[in-house]
Amino acid sequence: MATILLAGDDAALLEGLAQLLASLGHTTAVARSLGEAREIAGPLAPLVAVMDHRLLDGMDTLGITLGAGGALVLFRDAATPPATLPANLRRMVLADLTLPLERNRLVTLVTRVEERAATVGRGRRDTPGPPMHR
Repeated sequence: MATILLAGDDAALLEGLAQLLASLGHTTAVARSLGEAREIAGPLAPLVAVMDHRLLDGMDTLGITLGAGGALVLFRDAATPPATLPANLRRMVLADLTLPLERNRLVTLVTRVEERAATVGRGRRDTPGPPMHR
């Protein structure tokens, strides 16, 4: 299953998303700021980063290392208009969701990214050890 990084300042929303994704077998990590997300993502290399678009306000680069075939998903609440991002960040964004309303869409996106990474050989797999000699 995939490793998912959740980042934002709404603790209740992030906890709910973490529980939802964990119930589906995914590993989750939660960050409260962009700096913390960068620290966590370094050694973790998540397949999907789900971030509150307010964390990227005024940024022109993400600075987060995603796993091979990974994707960035932004979220906002229903009262917040979509983010205006620089072109280089806009190209990285797979979706801009309204959460928690679109949590089922988030689950589907994570599943599809994971399937795509596995199909093109970029997903994590268990690799056998060295060949055994007879």
